[in-house]
Amino acid sequence: TGPRQKQRMSAMRRLMLLRHAKTRRDSPTGKDRDRALDERGRSDAPKIGTWMVRNGYIPERSLVSTAVRTRQTWELLPAALHAVPVEHLAELYAADTDELLDVIRTVTGEPQSLLIVAHNPGLHELALAFISGGDAVAWQELNRNLPTSGLVCIDFAVDAWADVSLQKGSLTRFVTPKILRDQPAI
Repeated sequence: TGPRQKQRMSAMRRLMLLRHAKTRRDSPTGKDRDRALDERGRSDAPKIGTWMVRNGYIPERSLVSTAVRTRQTWELLPAALHAVPVEHLAELYAADTDELLDVIRTVTGEPQSLLIVAHNPGLHELALAFISGGDAVAWQELNRNLPTSGLVCIDFAVDAWADVSLQKGSLTRFVTPKILRDQPAI
């Protein structure tokens, strides 16, 4: 743990992208933004959150879309994650890659790790656009799909969120409810 190692650690940012859990097809209002989680979603969200806590993927800050399904996903995560400062952002709803990148680059306070709970196709497209290396097996799985309750963890060798750019991230983990069911030891 010499000065060189400490310097390398401080020049790292970890981004965690969590797609909301499985939802009902319709909402009482007829608006997509108001769709709620279904039974599977209410079961899957806590499982992904528990995996995050057990494996040390606890963000220093969380940004959550204001849609009903993303807020419900956040609320179902374990209490250890609720100690994290959270901000609900309307601009995360239906955000595309550029809009998500703008949100990330303007994060204040410079947390080392950041969790975004939002939606596809934006999250999936952003994750693929960020990754230039890392876990090849996880990348193949992610390239197929970012399913509901899917969690993508990407590390960047940068000092500030403003410096995050496309094709500069390293995929460290990709976890889904299905992966957890198929490989419970993960």
